[in-house]
Amino acid sequence: MSNTIYIRTLKRAEHTVFCVSEGQKYYYDPQFNRRIPFSSGQQVKRSILDSLSDLLNLSPSPTTFLFDVTKNVLKEGEVYGTCDPTYPDQLFGGWMKAAKGGKDRTLKRRSPLSISAMRGLHPLLAGIENDNASFDRSDRPNNVVIVRDEKGNQLSEEEIVAFLEGKDRSLSRKWIPNQSTASGLFVSDIAVDLRRLFCVSLNSFEPEMSEETIEKLKLEGWIESKNVFGNCLLAPKELRKEWAKALAKAIINWKITSNQSRTFSLMDTLAISISDNANLIAGSIRAKLSEEDSAKAQPIIDESLNHVETYITLQAGGYIQTKGETVDALERAEQTLIDRFINFEYDNQI
Repeated sequence: MSNTIYIRTLKRAEHTVFCVSEGQKYYYDPQFNRRIPFSSGQQVKRSILDSLSDLLNLSPSPTTFLFDVTKNVLKEGEVYGTCDPTYPDQLFGGWMKAAKGGKDRTLKRRSPLSISAMRGLHPLLAGIENDNASFDRSDRPNNVVIVRDEKGNQLSEEEIVAFLEGKDRSLSRKWIPNQSTASGLFVSDIAVDLRRLFCVSLNSFEPEMSEETIEKLKLEGWIESKNVFGNCLLAPKELRKEWAKALAKAIINWKITSNQSRTFSLMDTLAISISDNANLIAGSIRAKLSEEDSAKAQPIIDESLNHVETYITLQAGGYIQTKGETVDALERAEQTLIDRFINFEYDNQI
């Protein structure tokens, strides 16, 4: 059995945004001279871990924020995770704790999930549209309008009317120009390292946990074991079974939840491929330039590749020529991941 599982997910987005801080992020494709929207791997990872916590009905692990006061000025310091694998978002998401001053050992666990950005399946199959939005409440007679002068003093209603004389300006509408939205077909890839999925290293030279956490885990039934990376603690079997099911469901059903209500998109999944071969999985869901028109690309879901299991949802037929769509595609993909997560020999790796 392979030590790594590769998962490729094809999603469809409609007139939405993947982030809200500075509009839709994008990168430039020089070959096709297009701006391609994307969602970072960090955002995809956060969406998966949030979904995982919801499925397990657990609060995400707490975060410690440190600040320093220097000459009455508050400055941002370090940010610490719990470094405790009894939180599933920590076990699967990894952590980093580097204390200021170098007095304490740095604790670092690399996530067993390697997650790519969600980007266009092909530069010609995803893009950005710019439009203008408005915040219009001009139909409401009970609006409160406050106008201040350069000193911050509030003008009276008579002064406002006098100021607006000869000006075509509404005080109950706001114009929001240059709003970017993303649409198209998008793919995201995940590599799951099964060797480290439920194992936390005990390497004292590159520590992942404090001694207190190690002792706590042992008392909670974590098992001393060994893998190719050295001595480790392995999560109890019942916990592995429960969290494997939740992780599989989260990987199949995650959604980006930070997009705004005015640009909400289901971002429904069209297809998922699962394999232990990275090269093959890249070809299972791909695109090909049209032979008739090089300015067009055809999305392709290849259902005939050996060593790749591909699951196609019903709605995929509306965008891609395929015959293998089924109503239970995502449920079957989820069960495949559950079986692979549970059946791996975590306690007999060496």
